[in-house]
Amino acid sequence: MRFSHDKNLNLIAEKVERGERLSFDEGVALYKTVDLNALGKLGDFVRRAKHGRTTYYNVNRHFNHTNICVADCKFCGFYKRARQEGAYTHSIDEGIEIARNAVAEGATELHIVGGLNTKLPFEYYTDLFSSLKREFPKLHLKALTMVELDFFARFYKMSDEDVIERLKAAGMDSCPGGGAEIFAEPTRSRICDHKCDGNRWLELSGKVHQAGIKTNATMLYGHIETIEDRVDHFVKLREQQDKTGGFQCFIPLAFYPNGTALSSLPGPDAIDNLKTIAVSRLMIDNFDHIKAYWVMLGKATAQTALHFGANDLDGTITDGGELTHSYANDGEVKMSKQELIQMIENAGFEAVERDTVYNRVERLAA
Repeated sequence: MRFSHDKNLNLIAEKVERGERLSFDEGVALYKTVDLNALGKLGDFVRRAKHGRTTYYNVNRHFNHTNICVADCKFCGFYKRARQEGAYTHSIDEGIEIARNAVAEGATELHIVGGLNTKLPFEYYTDLFSSLKREFPKLHLKALTMVELDFFARFYKMSDEDVIERLKAAGMDSCPGGGAEIFAEPTRSRICDHKCDGNRWLELSGKVHQAGIKTNATMLYGHIETIEDRVDHFVKLREQQDKTGGFQCFIPLAFYPNGTALSSLPGPDAIDNLKTIAVSRLMIDNFDHIKAYWVMLGKATAQTALHFGANDLDGTITDGGELTHSYANDGEVKMSKQELIQMIENAGFEAVERDTVYNRVERLAA
């Protein structure tokens, strides 16, 4: 692996080859390298050791049940106040109809997240999940971020454990990784001061894992955070994974500034996106899967990211969705299954359809 003109990268490569964990300072050094090709090769080395040529995708649908939110995150172009034009909350019947269309299109997963809406009773969520499960028992409900669970515990005056168990009993199968944003203070407070802090997000993730529920984890990057903030985020996720082991996948989320309070910022470029994929693969050594989320990266960069450490492209999305549209890199929020397969195969990898918990999906030939 001694192929770089960057001495620091060569030294780090030796540790990676030996399977040793990288330090905070080494994470910073990875970001600061100007040898992008060597960094990508190092990320690819670890990715191939874990997964070979296998690259995952799924057939999924996003359902954003409400955009009404009491928080006002600076990076968000989705939320509305209760009486603001464009504010909405979907009924349970509307949710069932969206799920019905998703199942008809072959979806195995419904991804459910929304705003922090004080107008909804807790039973809205339990009734929604149980109704969806009654109609579509095989549809996996990947629902609610740690920020939403924290809001439920505080607003409905319930214990964390009661919130989690009641939602699990109603049909919540796993949780997405949203709301992590960036853990480091004061950066987090400057962009989302109405949300739970990073320690609370990690604490709730641990409690969800202990309840037998898998989750993902994210990091929003390319706004006002520093490189050190990003590496701190990786280290904290790695430490939590050591404790409870319930994280399946890490998803770096490239900040999309249009329509947000931070619209004057440029957002990350392709070099930053590819570096972040590679550094996350190298730093978060106890996460099996790194996702190149094509909606936020754009298709071309996401495809290239498969050579930088990513082994998952997410899914078809099949979404007329409001939240997804608010951060889509090129305005596209839907891709056919065949196009996803083509992207993966054109990059030189094997396309494998998965369910939400990374079991292979075998479909009968038409």
